Amino acid sequence: MLFQKEIKLKARSRGFHIITSELESQLPELREVKVGLANFFIQHTSASLTINENVSPDVRSDMESHFNKMVPENAPYYDHTLEGSDDMPAHIKSSLLGPSLTVPITNGHLNLGTWQGIYLCEHRNHGGSRRVVVTIYGEIE
Repeated sequence: MLFQKEIKLKARSRGFHIITSELESQLPELREVKVGLANFFIQHTSASLTINENVSPDVRSDMESHFNKMVPENAPYYDHTLEGSDDMPAHIKSSLLGPSLTVPITNGHLNLGTWQGIYLCEHRNHGGSRRVVVTIYGEIE
């Protein structure tokens, strides 16, 4: 089975957001896959995807704090400033974390670890809804 679908995520504020359930709810096709892989690719240059802790909200707020310190707004050496003070840092953060993830599928479910969740990393103050292309490859039941 080879399958591809575009998912539109709801708009979120700047920060790190767990989207595992939102993705799974829009992918009933997962239930058909006995063993396989799901690739998630975000079609934006100012947001990214990652996998991390899915229980403690402190992890998500600490990630946001760290990335804001590591990649500050209004750096005097930024040339790309016409789209707002959060835009160039958003591009850098997106490049650091990346646009895609590959997750194993086992018996119709994403085979994430007990404490793992898929994050949307929204690096803009007002990024709007985001699109994720999901490609599933696997053996169906």
